[in-house]
Amino acid sequence: MHALDHGLRRAGFDRRWDEQIYGRGAQLNRWPYDAVVSFLFRHAPRDRARRAVRVFELGCGAGNNLWAAAREGFAVSGIDASRIAIDAAQRRLSEEGLAGDLRVAEFEALPFADASFDLVIDRLALTCAPRAVALDAEGELRRVAAPGAKLYTNLFSRAHSSAAADALEPDGCLADPGTGSLAGMPHMRFYGPAELDELWGGGGWRELSREHVEIRTPAGVQAEWRIVLERCA
Repeated sequence: MHALDHGLRRAGFDRRWDEQIYGRGAQLNRWPYDAVVSFLFRHAPRDRARRAVRVFELGCGAGNNLWAAAREGFAVSGIDASRIAIDAAQRRLSEEGLAGDLRVAEFEALPFADASFDLVIDRLALTCAPRAVALDAEGELRRVAAPGAKLYTNLFSRAHSSAAADALEPDGCLADPGTGSLAGMPHMRFYGPAELDELWGGGGWRELSREHVEIRTPAGVQAEWRIVLERCA
């Protein structure tokens, strides 16, 4: 775990995800994201049967990515702080006779043993966490990832219109995006190279690839990082 400075913001799960989003049926996505699917197939170990490859997703929401992985034969696990989202994910798996270990848990206290997983997914989950929580979550991901495990992390960039149009706090956190494609969403943290280095550059990971993606929409620029890391032995 990272040692925390006094004054680092620590906020628990933002209940607006349940009250304003999941509870109203929004963001309960059904289909996997293409970048996650590409990560799974590119980095899954080739010397083991799919059922022996353990996949974990941080902030799995309604389980759309894990549903796709389970259909392909991977052993899947995931956590989310929202009971509504986890219940929706479990129903989705059960409806198709698929298995998965899905739990309600906080990012910084993962209920899994050390070295439990071969592939780890963070698809815009850590970007919803304040700095202190993200730093502790990195330590937990490092703990549960097996040596040689691959991790996909997707984080919003400081070049995002929702960040550029408002005043960011020094650590890159915006309490509530007021403009751009993220307007109306709960608080977000936007990452530049320095924040990425702080989060992933502590020695436990080796960076395999880093991509900065900018998509222009009528609402502005959606900018994000897509990074693949390997857990050091």
